[in-house]
Amino acid sequence: MNLYEKMEQGVYVIAEMSANHGGKLSNALKIVEEAAEAGADCVKIQTYTADTLTINCTSEPYIIRGGLWDGYNYYQLYQEASTPWEWQQTIQEKCREVGVDFLSTPFDNTAVDFLEGLGVEFYKIASFELVDIPLIEYVASKGKPIVMSVGMGSVQEITEALEACKRQGNEQVVLLKCCSQYPAQYEDMNLSVIRDMKERFRVPVGLSDHSFGSLAPVVAVSMGAKVIEKHVCLNRDMETPDSGFSMEMSEFAKMVEDVRNASVIMGKPTYELTENERNGLGGRRSLVAVKPICKGEAFTRENVRSIRPGIGILPKYYPKLLTKTAKKDYAFGEPIAMSEIEL
Repeated sequence: MNLYEKMEQGVYVIAEMSANHGGKLSNALKIVEEAAEAGADCVKIQTYTADTLTINCTSEPYIIRGGLWDGYNYYQLYQEASTPWEWQQTIQEKCREVGVDFLSTPFDNTAVDFLEGLGVEFYKIASFELVDIPLIEYVASKGKPIVMSVGMGSVQEITEALEACKRQGNEQVVLLKCCSQYPAQYEDMNLSVIRDMKERFRVPVGLSDHSFGSLAPVVAVSMGAKVIEKHVCLNRDMETPDSGFSMEMSEFAKMVEDVRNASVIMGKPTYELTENERNGLGGRRSLVAVKPICKGEAFTRENVRSIRPGIGILPKYYPKLLTKTAKKDYAFGEPIAMSEIEL
């Protein structure tokens, strides 16, 4: 697992499959292959069943109103969206084959036990499970890194989740800023909180993004995000519970390119010149003789100018130079020597 190594080098990109396999293992495996080709570091699935998440109840509180899943009851949604557990080892093996990490989100202890049986190397905690402290403690007890989305989370709730991990001796946590809307609207995303999260919680921070396009991930990287998670699908025309806010693979590949470039552009806080900048210093101005000047002759605005290229002393010395006389002869176009203004 190269999560921390990758974060040191740049941005770690997670392709979230979720329900976009559309109920076919062949689609799931194709998503893994295409996500790897698009540049993902990791493919993530979810480990649950409808029965581990909810009950099959059709009274009003159990019916979803509004959004992509309007009219579903929770049980129906999770039945349709789940990734069969019997597929998951095959998906993990495909990840290994194509060179990407395998990650899953467990939603109860039985899912954690199942994933431990697969030998997973790290875990994801979903935003909606941020307040499930017993589950977080159980995951943390396995001693493996945790990527935790904090959508809808208050400072207190995020703090409590981190403390739950620490109680288990596990401080390997990455927090993901998340707007738990599907799709997320730009005006609700508040990505500037990424900087605050880094300072407040002293852990690596990233973004789990449900908005359209690459803009939010690029902005997040500019704010210091080290992990980007994005839902991917083979084709939005293949309708699944998550396809409406997922990226097709060509879009995902462009996003990966954009966030990698954003990370390179961010660089590091330094005023040291790059090699290319040093090569450009000749384009600066400097003080140059624009007429022949004889030794002992006064420097004037008529015989010395500040011009390009940068072959002489800096223009800041011009006022002082104009109070001096030449210590040597200068030909037309010859740079003024530093010795002229030295005592």
